[in-house]
Formats: sequence, C-alpha cells, structure tokens
Amino acid sequence: MKNNDYDDLLKKVNELQKTDKYDLSMEEDLSIAIMNLINLEEHFFFTAEKTQKGEYFNLLVQIRDMRKQLLGRLIDEHEGETWCVSKHLLATTMRLIEVGTKLQASGKKIEAKETYDQAYKLYSLFWEIRLKLIKVPQRKENKQAMTHEDIMSELIDCCKE
Repeated sequence: MKNNDYDDLLKKVNELQKTDKYDLSMEEDLSIAIMNLINLEEHFFFTAEKTQKGEYFNLLVQIRDMRKQLLGRLIDEHEGETWCVSKHLLATTMRLIEVGTKLQASGKKIEAKETYDQAYKLYSLFWEIRLKLIKVPQRKENKQAMTHEDIMSELIDCCKE
C-alpha cells in the first residue's frame, strides 16, 4: 500500500471511530453470536442426519432465519457475493478458533498459534468488508500493505463500552 493509500485508510478508520454509525464493540459481539448460529445450523444438520429425526431440520431452519436476520444488521448493503463471503469468513473463523483450541489443548502450541493467526486474519478481512474499507474485487496484496491485523487493531477496541 502506498503511503497516500495508507494515510487515506487511517483517516477513514479515524472518521469511523468518531461517528455513532458503528458501535464496533456491540457489532463484534454480534459477529461472534452469528458465528455460533452458523455452528448451530451445522450441528442441527448433523444431528438430524445421525438420528434420522427430521425435527432437527426444522430447528436448523429457525436458526438459519435468525442468523440471516442478524447478519443483515452487519451486512446491510451487499454487492456481488459479499453476503456469502461474510458468512463464510465468520464460519471459517469460528472453526479455525475451535481447531486452534484443540491443538493448544493437545500441546501443539506452534500449530495452534498458526491456526489462531489464520482465524484472526479471516476475521479481520470480514471487518474490512463490513466497514467497506475494501471492495473484495479491488483488494490487492503487496509487501508494503497494511495488514488485516493492523486494520483490526485500529478499529476494534473491546474495552470501549
């Protein structure tokens, strides 16, 4: 990212932090709730298949409707596939956190750290899309670019209430 682009991005981040348009602490909590709803959808699917009880599919649909409604609070305007990209970024983040936790518990700390880092990078990408800091087709990687983690650190402060 060129210095001018970086400066423009930081200016945009600072402007977002000053507005009441985004309550990023609340939205972070909402994004994690959505991750858990996606997880519930998966569990109801597998439970229905394993038990051969169709009632679990009905619960899956109820959870899916709730997840769609709540995701709509975060991704109000979407172009192309940003809605689905956002959903899958959150789902993948949740799964990688779970994998990292299992690796950590089994003593594989280096693999766990790598997995956690991947989860955070994807979660940061979700926020870049959510806050329209990037447009998915325009995103370009280069060695001097501001990282996903840099953007996330600038935007989210869970201690702000």
